[in-house]
Amino acid sequence: MQTVVVTGGTDGLGRALALHYLRLGAHVLVVGSTAAKGEALLAEAETEAVGGRATFLRADLTSVAAARELVTTIEDTCPSVDKLVLCAQRYRLFGPHTVTPEGFEHSFALAYLSRYVLGHGLRRALESAPRAVIMNVGTPGVPLGRIHWEDPQLTRRYSGTKATLQSFRANDLLGAAFPEVHAGTPIRYIAYNPNVVATGMPDHLPQPLRTLVKACFAVFATAPEKAVEPMTRLLDDPPAPPFTAYRTTRRLPLTAPAFDRDSALRLHHLTRELIPDRKPRP
Repeated sequence: MQTVVVTGGTDGLGRALALHYLRLGAHVLVVGSTAAKGEALLAEAETEAVGGRATFLRADLTSVAAARELVTTIEDTCPSVDKLVLCAQRYRLFGPHTVTPEGFEHSFALAYLSRYVLGHGLRRALESAPRAVIMNVGTPGVPLGRIHWEDPQLTRRYSGTKATLQSFRANDLLGAAFPEVHAGTPIRYIAYNPNVVATGMPDHLPQPLRTLVKACFAVFATAPEKAVEPMTRLLDDPPAPPFTAYRTTRRLPLTAPAFDRDSALRLHHLTRELIPDRKPRP
């Protein structure tokens, strides 16, 4: 039986992926921050007679400590992980600069640091699987935003849009760095852009923008159940190279600046300084 871990698994794409793999017979660990949404997913799984293979893990992924605790929980629960899908995201395009209790800008912590911790932290469990893959869901191929090397926590001249775009670009580099840091790993790392998907993202926007975006989603966005189809094809038959990037079905060239090797390693080393690696477990 395969083991699939999905962060952001109680909403949108993550939820659709979790249910897809439950229906295929996998053991699915769904990570989310809201107990009610987790319980709703488990209830739906029960109605389809697949609930016995669904596990909900509540975690606040804005916390590095919580992400590390999650790694430990998964390692203690599962001898191996076949698929790790990183979807957790919460758009904070408006409002003041928000810092987590650990001192990190909110988007940087949730959308980037948690993925760094989980991807690297679960490497041993992934390498124990016969054909392991990590899929980091973001916006590769979108040439917007940059890493603010001089001020990654955006303590100066903050905007929510700037923070969100920085987290997206950081995830491009996270994927590019993974096979460089773990040379020879059998894990396949995929950066994936699903394009516009009908998720709950507009719910976090202020009015009247919320209504406008919901109207646009109704016309242009792909339903999550449809959007996961190309994702599952990649997850079930990952490409041979250690790192690839896709915008739906189109493979992106890794020669783009977004995947620059030197920048990827620079961000990796910067991140290790911000959150030093924990000692490996015996």
